[in-house]
Amino acid sequence: MNVKTLIQFSALATILLLASCASQSKKENYSRVTGWKYNDEKGTGFGVKKDFKTTVPPGMVSIEGGSFTIGEKGEVVLAPRNSRRRRITVSSFYMDQYEIRNVDWREYTHWMETVFGKTAPKLVQKTYPDGKVWREELAYNEPYIEHYFTHPAFDQYPVVGVTWEQAMDYCSWRTDRINELALINAGVIVPPDFASLKNLSFDSIIHNFIFNTQKYLKQPTYQPKAGPKPKKDLYGQIRKADMSDGILLVSDIRLPTEAEWEYAAYALKADKNGFVPAGKIYPWNGYGVRNPSKKELGQMMANFVRGRGDMMGTAGALNDRATITAPVDSYYPNDFGLYNMAGNVNEWVLDVYRVTSFDDVSEYNSFRGNVYPTYIVEREDELGNNIYKIDSLGRIATTVLKKDDVRNYKDGDPASKLSTDFVMYGADSTDIAAITNMTKIDPTDVLAPQITEKTRVYKGGSWKDRVYWLNPSTRRYLDQDQCANDIGFRCAMSKIGSIEPVKY
Repeated sequence: MNVKTLIQFSALATILLLASCASQSKKENYSRVTGWKYNDEKGTGFGVKKDFKTTVPPGMVSIEGGSFTIGEKGEVVLAPRNSRRRRITVSSFYMDQYEIRNVDWREYTHWMETVFGKTAPKLVQKTYPDGKVWREELAYNEPYIEHYFTHPAFDQYPVVGVTWEQAMDYCSWRTDRINELALINAGVIVPPDFASLKNLSFDSIIHNFIFNTQKYLKQPTYQPKAGPKPKKDLYGQIRKADMSDGILLVSDIRLPTEAEWEYAAYALKADKNGFVPAGKIYPWNGYGVRNPSKKELGQMMANFVRGRGDMMGTAGALNDRATITAPVDSYYPNDFGLYNMAGNVNEWVLDVYRVTSFDDVSEYNSFRGNVYPTYIVEREDELGNNIYKIDSLGRIATTVLKKDDVRNYKDGDPASKLSTDFVMYGADSTDIAAITNMTKIDPTDVLAPQITEKTRVYKGGSWKDRVYWLNPSTRRYLDQDQCANDIGFRCAMSKIGSIEPVKY
């Protein structure tokens, strides 16, 4: 083949390729099943968003899902069968790179004070961390009670003294603020006028002022003021944006499940040959708690207690340089880019605690704690649209039917069936015979709460824990309405859609 023929052939191939692409692009403008044109204002008006790209929520990193072995790793000395090994699969999700900071929580309380300070101050009070978690009978920690949360010196430190319930309310609030800003940036709605709050009643605030995602999508009576680029229907009437417009978060922000948290902590990544490192004990590479690299040899990898009375080392040779908590970006990230997945503070997860959870839960997206809410309908309007009840935080109120609370589904743990006055000590909680040797406990003892539907898992180890608890497979529990000075949290969100197109 001579040069002239080769050039002609290449030109022909290019033309055919472009024609093929144009044809394919043209086809994508039409329904494959009906032939009707998409996004045609002269037709049905059915819209299809072609340029949608998944965006990572602010402050989060994308975690690629996969299979891993959840449960016991390393030496298990405290709780036999508490986290028995089991192979499961976790779908892809997003997770905060850092623990939620004091400054993050103060943004939340500031918003609550701005919105509810004059009409519902008790709602504001409920959002503040409990500073008294620092108080100990035989220690002088009084400065932390007043200043740990409020002083700018602690802005970058993880928030503590928040209950599981408070953390969940924060997640809901964060979801709404992200979605509200997304609609504002897209020009769909205008920013809220906070100055107008001085003239609004409590009912006006919760029904009309506060943006809530579900209220925006479902409540016909809630109509935020349209922005410069509002969405319009076929008839030119302004409409609300819906999920198909690709503006709103595809899922709510929440606490991570125990399976997600443990998977993210280990950050097991296969090499190019598909092999995954075996025997990993901690979130970082290596099997010890000191940095093995030549450059930073011997540096502590996390904030924890090295031995009795040794919280940080000796002056001039401090080991982790943190007496209590440390800034959330301290130490070394794991292979997913997550900081402090071991040490600093323990972290709440979504799950209800059961000793035998890993025996019972599903192999895919393992979780115990499902409660399926139902939106409360107050009435119907003249067109037959549901008008929903709004709760005290400006959200659509929900209720849970008995059959939709499955926290105890297939619960095989005898410890969760006991009287509230008793708990077992010194024996495997799955040992039926040990029930006859139960010891009565102080019901105010937060270290030994009754195992109920409100008992939640926390993981990760903290500034006041020994090295054993730095293993991501270890797990402890506390009632969801209690808090401590060594428990914080980070948020997560489900990732919707495929990681990448499946082509062979």
